[in-house]
Amino acid sequence: MAAPDYCAAARASRTGRRSARRRAWPAGLVAAAALALLSVAAPAAAASNKVRITQLSDVAFGTIANLGQDAVQSQSLCLYSDSATNGYHVTASGTGPGGAFELSSGAGVLAYEVQWSSSAAQSSGVQLWPNVPLSGQVSAATQQTCNNGPASSASLILILRAAALSGATAGSYNGTLTLLVGPE
Repeated sequence: MAAPDYCAAARASRTGRRSARRRAWPAGLVAAAALALLSVAAPAAAASNKVRITQLSDVAFGTIANLGQDAVQSQSLCLYSDSATNGYHVTASGTGPGGAFELSSGAGVLAYEVQWSSSAAQSSGVQLWPNVPLSGQVSAATQQTCNNGPASSASLILILRAAALSGATAGSYNGTLTLLVGPE
């Protein structure tokens, strides 16, 4: 008699959602801003109707000298969907109240914007709102870590608006951005 396959049972009980935690920016507002992005690894074997997000890394804003201009950083990543349509949705939440996209430095708060594009190498996209799914996205990835086919399949865009920068006090700002992706 063969031993039970506990991994298969665990895979069968999953909902198909994957989350990726984002850690935000040691940003000395006038000094520097960076966003640390961490990925939660998915199982090695892809199951039907699953999604996976990979290729997340730190995004550094560096020194922000011009507070009258938006600071924008984008990152290409691999978003793979193994659904019938290659479709997925993405939901973002930050560390501010109600999941707001905010960084903090002591009592100081710095709001930021998050945009998403289902194409790689983009510097603008569709604005994400805290805890509101952006649906109707389609992945071009043909392999779950983009090792074959396109090297990346989506873009995450982070924006520190000039109005928020000019009103913030200098300091080291930190926060977390969480992305939750699911199949469609």
